[in-house]
Amino acid sequence: MSPVRKSTPHGCEPARPPHLQDTIRLSADGLAKVLGDLEARVLEAVWALGTPAPARAVHDVVVREHPVAPLTVTTVLNKLVAKQLLERRKVHDLLHYSARMTRDAFMAHVSRRVAEGILAFEPARVAASVIDVMAERDPAQLEELERLIQAARRQRDAGAGTP
Repeated sequence: MSPVRKSTPHGCEPARPPHLQDTIRLSADGLAKVLGDLEARVLEAVWALGTPAPARAVHDVVVREHPVAPLTVTTVLNKLVAKQLLERRKVHDLLHYSARMTRDAFMAHVSRRVAEGILAFEPARVAASVIDVMAERDPAQLEELERLIQAARRQRDAGAGTP
């Protein structure tokens, strides 16, 4: 069993990045694309609770939509601790689990990791594919993409000392 560690403030970026698998399951939904199905459900339950919670409270949230044994939820909670997605600490002799990152911070981290992996292909083809998919799904997102590109150029130019 891993040692109990002190909790960082909820939503803070962890000192060490979480351990994620290097494969993406394209057919899965949401977080299950980068985590196991039950890991995703348990992590979402921890975020939904919003405060450090014992395994029983996490189980109570998960079991509303997915039948699972309490011990199984505890096992998954401990796996998420090992992956550095959760922290656990004792409160009145009971282990409480909390997220090391907010959902938004986690999604930003995962999105960046996915983008880095995809860019191992030909970057120009990947960019063209992203633009095509965005245009098909939500053309308004192309304007947001253009805004982000301009902001990145301004930031790059400011860092290089050019106006």
